[in-house]
Amino acid sequence: MVESSGSEAESPETEGSSAPEAGAAPPDPPLHALAAIFFCSGVPALIYQLIWQRSLFAIYGINVESVTVIVAAFMAGLGLGSLFGGWLSSRRGLPLLLTFGVIELTIGLFGLFSLTLFEVVGQVTLGLDTFATGAATFGLVLLPTVLMGATLPLLVEYLVRQTGNVGRSVGFLYFVNTLGSACACFAAGFFLFALFGQQAVVRIAAALNFLVGGGALWVWRSRRGVAGGAAEPEAVEEAALPEGGISFPLALVLSGLAGFIALSYEIVWFRVWSFSWATLAASFAFLLGTYLLGVAVGSSYARRYCDAGGVALQALGWFVLFANAIGFLVAPVASWLIGFGVPVATTLILVGVAAGCLGAILPLVCHAAIPPDRRAGARLSYIYLANVLGSTGGSLLTGFLLLDRFGLATTSLLLAGAGLLAGGAILVRARAPLPKVGLALALGTLPLLASGWLFSGFWDRLLYKKESSIRSPLAQIVENKSGVITVSPSGTVSGGGAYDGRFNVGLRRDTNEVVRCYYLSAIHPRPRRVLEIGLSTGSWAQILANHPELERLDIVEINPGYLGLIRERAEVRSLLENPKVHIHLDDGRRWLRRNPDARFDAVVMNATWHWRAHATNLLSREFLAMVKSRLAPGGVLFYNSTGEWANFRTAAEVFPYTDRILNFVVASESPLEPDTERLRRVLLDYRIDGRPVLDATKDAARLKEILKIFAPADDDPIAYERGESLLKRIGPGLVITDDNMGTEWTWFWTAGQ
Repeated sequence: MVESSGSEAESPETEGSSAPEAGAAPPDPPLHALAAIFFCSGVPALIYQLIWQRSLFAIYGINVESVTVIVAAFMAGLGLGSLFGGWLSSRRGLPLLLTFGVIELTIGLFGLFSLTLFEVVGQVTLGLDTFATGAATFGLVLLPTVLMGATLPLLVEYLVRQTGNVGRSVGFLYFVNTLGSACACFAAGFFLFALFGQQAVVRIAAALNFLVGGGALWVWRSRRGVAGGAAEPEAVEEAALPEGGISFPLALVLSGLAGFIALSYEIVWFRVWSFSWATLAASFAFLLGTYLLGVAVGSSYARRYCDAGGVALQALGWFVLFANAIGFLVAPVASWLIGFGVPVATTLILVGVAAGCLGAILPLVCHAAIPPDRRAGARLSYIYLANVLGSTGGSLLTGFLLLDRFGLATTSLLLAGAGLLAGGAILVRARAPLPKVGLALALGTLPLLASGWLFSGFWDRLLYKKESSIRSPLAQIVENKSGVITVSPSGTVSGGGAYDGRFNVGLRRDTNEVVRCYYLSAIHPRPRRVLEIGLSTGSWAQILANHPELERLDIVEINPGYLGLIRERAEVRSLLENPKVHIHLDDGRRWLRRNPDARFDAVVMNATWHWRAHATNLLSREFLAMVKSRLAPGGVLFYNSTGEWANFRTAAEVFPYTDRILNFVVASESPLEPDTERLRRVLLDYRIDGRPVLDATKDAARLKEILKIFAPADDDPIAYERGESLLKRIGPGLVITDDNMGTEWTWFWTAGQ
């Protein structure tokens, strides 16, 4: 589950609960001041998580192995931080609020220099293997994540000393802090990243850390003055568990299970909404924000069960039971609603409801297993560590294995079945009425039995929305750990819910404008060694691999699922057996950085839509400069602008010569002089699988049509445009950088305008 960086305040519902009678507690601090401090502490933690992960992805790649290593490193740091915070919370005489304030100030100081540090260390460690990369990533995020993980045990111990109630303390802390994190997600998705860019947003996060740390120190100092030197109440040495409490080992198991379930479902739900939004950059922020909002409400709601002893354990069992039943239904019900025309954003309500049930679990576990004494924070640290380990296991097992091997529907079934069994076992342990438990399990099993119907046409509805009822069913669906690829009956391929191309290499009936790939011969006289980033359907690669002058084609593709599709298509099948072709399953940016000595006559990018998540990694000024350094003398960069003028402006910032062919950017350090006569010769000489692409006699009209774009008539639309004319026509505007992230976070503002 997503970490909580800590918050602290006494719930208004704790009126009447007695504080421990050991020591004279000073007057409580102002509730609203504490609530504001700890709400704000949740904001920078989530901002750092989003930006640091993105920064590390740009360095180490966004292939599934790199993503897994980076996420695991974050979670490991939080787990260690929990132990550290638990150890601190049990130290006699340690001012907890003062310690919390110092931690927040330290996190803010690290945040100010974090992106620069990541880039420097990333350059040094880029060539390491997966294990060493994981160690380097862990080292980078160790300090801040340990400090973030330490805050919750500290604050639980602090609040328990005031309220004498562990469940209410954990529930309120989780509510306030997670609510702040949810707000950070929505702010990032709506305006923060779009307006300010990564570096400025990190500075905003650091400023919030300083504000939170300073506020905590101010409250600690104020209480110290009011209390005549005692800034915080003393803890009781020992206290008994509430009636019906559970053993600590069982609590660890339940906490780990809760984390596993929560993160597993989050991985499943992210795949659903990311696909529905065609991998829009903001989709993760919106889904995570909704998820955290649900967790916040659920953790707050759980507090009402934390006064009645054994009722807490029964409530825990019911929440686990219902959370899994609802969690299973979220994906198929969302699919049906989207198919009926309900806006995708509206269906996020389902995620919030399910996450609310999941969010209630941790406070209830803590209440049932932790006495309200001096060791409360330390014990909480172990339960939180178990939760983090379970969350890590859920993300690894579900994202790396289950979705790769079984697909989303079967994975949902497995998770729901395991969760229902766990919920039933907890209810039996809590001595809930067996008839009620049996009825609940039977009702919870009904959706699982109907899974075949529920998931029928699942991806069709997510892809086609309200048009799914009039579209032909998808011909092929490939699910793996890297994503979801779909193929329509007509051969249209979509990756992650966005159009990716068609299977076609011919010019006589050009259904996907592959003529753009053939135009490379007009720009470069002898493209002997070529790099293609993005394999997709293999159509572009097949054309390049059969170029008469080609000697070697390197292809970098992040999703191995495309290879299976290519093997089944006659148009491109021979590509996989071509000795000139070398396919690398990797992230394009990372592969280039790991091969600094490679030089190419042409780099061709079948670039994805400019607004998709992480598209900037292949479109930014920094990446184009890297490509420029890999080009041989006279080499050209040739890539799809996907209709965004910022791509031309950015290329012109890096290359002295930048032209346009249709919607393609053509850039080079050498003057660009299209040679139509050479293009004619190459096209007539082109053979793919031994068959000519064009015939000089039969296809004369088509050949003339292809060549005329370089010398259009006055009444024809401009198909080839020189850089000077192009830049003058489109005017100044956005230049894409790693920091501003291009149009990834602004597209939902401008789409349809």
